[in-house]
Amino acid sequence: MRPGLEILRLAALVAERGAPDSDEQEGGFGQTDASALGLVEPSEMWPEVERGLMSRTPSVMIRSLQDCGALEFVLPEVAALFGVPQIAENATGVDIGEHLLHALDEAARRFAPLEVRFALLTMNVGKGDSPREHLPVHYRHIERGRPRIENICSRFGVPGACRELALLALEECERMHRVSAVRAGPVAALLERVGAFSNPARFKLLMAVSSCDYAAYGERSEAAQDEGDPYPKAALLDTALRVCAELDEEDFEGDDAESDVQAARAVAIAEAFRSQRWSNEPT
Repeated sequence: MRPGLEILRLAALVAERGAPDSDEQEGGFGQTDASALGLVEPSEMWPEVERGLMSRTPSVMIRSLQDCGALEFVLPEVAALFGVPQIAENATGVDIGEHLLHALDEAARRFAPLEVRFALLTMNVGKGDSPREHLPVHYRHIERGRPRIENICSRFGVPGACRELALLALEECERMHRVSAVRAGPVAALLERVGAFSNPARFKLLMAVSSCDYAAYGERSEAAQDEGDPYPKAALLDTALRVCAELDEEDFEGDDAESDVQAARAVAIAEAFRSQRWSNEPT
């Protein structure tokens, strides 16, 4: 096996086990010329990257590659996220790279499929070079992130389902976090936009991405270990989806049928949220 692939294989193996032992840390990683990965075709790397992502501790693979300088050669877009701040609920915010590691391990804890783990790995890559004067805000990161995710998928030969969910998470994950019980119209529009009605299986995966991302923030990454802090938007979105599914869309006809359906969904969601005493929340 090529020297570069040996590094990647070792990182994936220790991720399956949970942590490198001292010999691996000093010999396998500590004395490795990471530049050897520059001679390896990305398509050859992908099976090892996938193996590490699907391990019980994906963060160990990413951290091991980062510590020996190999992450720059495998996933430079992800390497660029470490040390970059992002707004969070606490005053100090989070390091996006560290947050990514928590999110990946949360996905592993939930036995999430590859699509979810790949989306968590890549959906923030547009934030790696946000203008420093704007930090910790990341203006236009979606526009920067889209071609980077496309490039990662193209060079590794990533399955189409992974690419599809990663691009959807890039666009919609932060919007999922902003879902509000007092804004029924935007909730109805979001459900339509993400394909919740036409592709419920993919919507379930997007919900998993958002739940893992939420659980990875700050103290929640520890609380999640005992199921102590469920994703609060899940109940809202599940309720909204349920009441929309109860509508008979065959009742809507004519040129305005599509907009009428959307309006009816918004009304149904608003009524459902009021029934749970959420309508009195301030806007």
